[in-house]
Amino acid sequence: MDGTFDDEAEPTISIQEYLKDVEEQELEADLVLGGDEGKECTYSKGYMKRQAVFSCLTCAPDGNAGVCTACSLSCHDGHQIVELWTKRNFRCDCGNSKFGELCCSLFPNKDIENGDNSYNHNFRGSYCTCGRPYPDPDAEEQVEMIQCCLCEDWLHEEHLGLVSTDEIPRDDEGEPLYEDFICAACSAVCSFLRLYPEVIMAEGRKPDAIVKVSKDKNVMEDAPLACGSGNSDTYCNSPKTYHAKANADSESVNGGEGLILGNNLEKNMGLSQCTRGANLHTSCLLGANIVVASPVLESKPMFLSKNWRRALCRCYNCMEFYNQKHISFLLDEEDSILEYEKMAKQKREEKLQQQEGAELSMLNKLGHVEKMEILNGIADMKDEIHVFLESFDSSKAITSADVQQVFENLAKKRRRVQ
Repeated sequence: MDGTFDDEAEPTISIQEYLKDVEEQELEADLVLGGDEGKECTYSKGYMKRQAVFSCLTCAPDGNAGVCTACSLSCHDGHQIVELWTKRNFRCDCGNSKFGELCCSLFPNKDIENGDNSYNHNFRGSYCTCGRPYPDPDAEEQVEMIQCCLCEDWLHEEHLGLVSTDEIPRDDEGEPLYEDFICAACSAVCSFLRLYPEVIMAEGRKPDAIVKVSKDKNVMEDAPLACGSGNSDTYCNSPKTYHAKANADSESVNGGEGLILGNNLEKNMGLSQCTRGANLHTSCLLGANIVVASPVLESKPMFLSKNWRRALCRCYNCMEFYNQKHISFLLDEEDSILEYEKMAKQKREEKLQQQEGAELSMLNKLGHVEKMEILNGIADMKDEIHVFLESFDSSKAITSADVQQVFENLAKKRRRVQ
């Protein structure tokens, strides 16, 4: 008698695993789309702070136009679409002069062009300094890419301009220790960031890193950094109290002369409302007018620590510099991808709660027999899908005929029960 098992049997998946996978995919989509359900064109909202943007190469092969989620689904269904993830300060182009005779079916009355939109080679389906597409059809394996928070281009790790990808700040699990990344090309515009204490940089730092700031080191020494007051008790934003990348506990060391750098930035910097509503005539944290003498430092990628935006000086001269270089968005904490995803998660939770509330409300209005019928129907559907997945050849694609067969089997079962 042959009692051996077939080691080559195809793996199976339970309905619980399947539903979990579906939920994870839905969450990933919500994070990219920012919770946008794709029902309305976003044009009426103006230049949105951040939104998901798509490029249609069928309609605009030059890559000089972008459309919102709803238009990508309603007006460009079946076209060659490039998913660009998110872009800041963008307004939907669908149906304007760049699309020839195509008229937007959701919001047809648009301006001829959106003059404040910016476009890069991503809109043509190419990324990085190498200009390759993603996914790359010629690559054996799709490698990770990192987005620059200034130009918003995506770069391969091996093309960042580093000696080794080991320079990318990661923890022992390979997770990033930085909040934002600035590419080598954009670092020339932001080289002034290197004038801040190094702790706003996440380069090579670990979560438990201890950085000591001693008076003997003459690092940004004792400049009066008051927030509208000369009283030493109201000094804020002192370079000696900047914090590095997250997750370290905040506590003093070396008799109070140094700081363990953690993610509790507001507590140890006394920032709160101080820098956000700061008097623009207060002393500069950098002690120099970067408008007159903007530093030209090494063009090298920057990996920035958690909450680094809160550390930026908001004196009059620095504000002028941000405006001249068109980088005022660096002061906006909500500009970050982390905040965008946080908003998406919140919208998703609210949507799920509304759905659950609607379902409970409907069930409460039904009698006992109707409730049992619905619950039994859901159980039957789960069982049928489970049976289908166990018997299905995973090397083949699921077709509409397969789905139809599942529902036909369900109908047959219901008829036998009746």
